[in-house]
Amino acid sequence: MSYPEYRMPAEFAPHRGTLMIWPVRPGSWGKDPTEAQEAFVRVFEAIAQSEDLYVLAGPEHLEEAKAAVAHIARAHVLCIDSDDAWARDVGPTFVQNAAGDMKGISWRFNAWGGTVDGLYADWQKDDAVAAAFCHALHLPCEDASPFVLEGGSIHTDGEGTALVTESCLLSAGRNPDMTREEIEEELCRRLGVEKVLWLPRGIYNDETNEHVDNVCAFVAPGQVVLAWTDNREDPQYALSAADLAYLEQVTDARGRNLTVHKLPIPDHPILCSAEDCASYEFAPGEDVRTPGERLAASYVNFYFTNAAVLVPQFGGENAASDARALQILQRLCPDRTVIGLPAREILQGGGNIHCITQQIPQ
Repeated sequence: MSYPEYRMPAEFAPHRGTLMIWPVRPGSWGKDPTEAQEAFVRVFEAIAQSEDLYVLAGPEHLEEAKAAVAHIARAHVLCIDSDDAWARDVGPTFVQNAAGDMKGISWRFNAWGGTVDGLYADWQKDDAVAAAFCHALHLPCEDASPFVLEGGSIHTDGEGTALVTESCLLSAGRNPDMTREEIEEELCRRLGVEKVLWLPRGIYNDETNEHVDNVCAFVAPGQVVLAWTDNREDPQYALSAADLAYLEQVTDARGRNLTVHKLPIPDHPILCSAEDCASYEFAPGEDVRTPGERLAASYVNFYFTNAAVLVPQFGGENAASDARALQILQRLCPDRTVIGLPAREILQGGGNIHCITQQIPQ
């Protein structure tokens, strides 16, 4: 195989800024999205402490988004419409060459599974976001269609290694006509990586077919955090144990054994209440929630900014595990301030802080 001159930098490499999207979809954020929007604004504020912030909003919500970020000096609001607010998955994946030239990759987006098991029936606006954002920033955009991929399904170390999950990338709703080897070749070619590590599974009940960004992430070359539980009765245990067994017997693109740091999941499962379910308004063909449904809560869904690590916090009976996650990540990321942000309202939409952000390399 020959590899392109462009590579996807690690998330912990320097950023020019971060892409996010103003949340309004009733099937994700409720008929009244105020609480979710307040949670997003807290993420906006934390990001803008050390880098530029680009917030996308459709024409109907443009002034609302501008008002929400008016107090944030480094925020830029762009009129680009979308179907929902998952910037990680619908935004471009940025790659750079040695000279620092940057381009975005526009993967094909089909709402996490298309007609097989996608989460909504119409995703055309989402699929157009990556190209529109690159155009707005005057950056070249590489069209990877018809290859289906979401940004949350890949993690890189910036040194030639990518992390993915088999459960997601080999799912029937994405690229069913491609073999695992062909998918790997496409990732290597587009991202400039030499080795793809295929974790078996992700987080239990993660409706993205178990994106890697909810279960395992690089904190430095050769070092990953893995979502973990010691409770063998928890359905997450078998999934995390399979991932640990895999990670302990592979090497990265540089030939290093990986150091795996366990990052325990919340002590108490977070369930969707009847009140939560009543707050949503689902479109025809949209995946619905049911009372008692377990949400895919994980502290691995954190985000690196230039100065900080933004970590989901779930509150209430999970206060102790919230604090533990911050302590572990502060030890692993001593050069950044680890900041816990209330994220229960973001989890309600189906993802978390990493899912709603997309880094733009410096």
